[in-house]
Amino acid sequence: MSVEQTLQQRSQSKCELCSSESELRVYDVPPAETTDADHSILICDLCHSQIDSKNELDTNHWRCLNDSMWTPVPAVQVMAWRMLKRLQTENWAQDLLDILYLEEETLVWAQSTESTEAESVSTVKDSNGAILLDGDTVTLIKDLDVKGAGFTAKRGTVVKNISLNDNPEQIEGRVNGTRIVLLTKFLKKAN
Repeated sequence: MSVEQTLQQRSQSKCELCSSESELRVYDVPPAETTDADHSILICDLCHSQIDSKNELDTNHWRCLNDSMWTPVPAVQVMAWRMLKRLQTENWAQDLLDILYLEEETLVWAQSTESTEAESVSTVKDSNGAILLDGDTVTLIKDLDVKGAGFTAKRGTVVKNISLNDNPEQIEGRVNGTRIVLLTKFLKKAN
């Protein structure tokens, strides 16, 4: 039996994270040295795109982890833990993390990509050198003309729940209801 067939049988042909039945695929849970059912899960396209995305997550979609985190399958537990860690600024996600129990070996597996992700992502800093993280709040230190939107983002404007991107000199956030890219040299982390 192939890995995909084994996973379909194990999951009853549903996404092992959100229970969706459409557009399912095999996902090897990193760091997977081999492709086998013990180190893979069956997930839908939406979960896959959110897992691999460095952009803002659809937090409501991931409320499904409330159910899937209780599975006896270690690979699913690892992905549930990792997604809850990414969402830990949400109160409900932090509550789930607090009650989620993983065997020691499974927890080591879940944490194994944290150090490599941290090393691969450049540190994003504001104008004063303070480290910025996803979900932080920043303040503009200069009036900025927003090209294409027809307004000026005024000095002192607070931008909440920022998102980091691939460029360590930029963040994304909402100003006047418009999602824009801001240069970190014009930002100060809010206390």
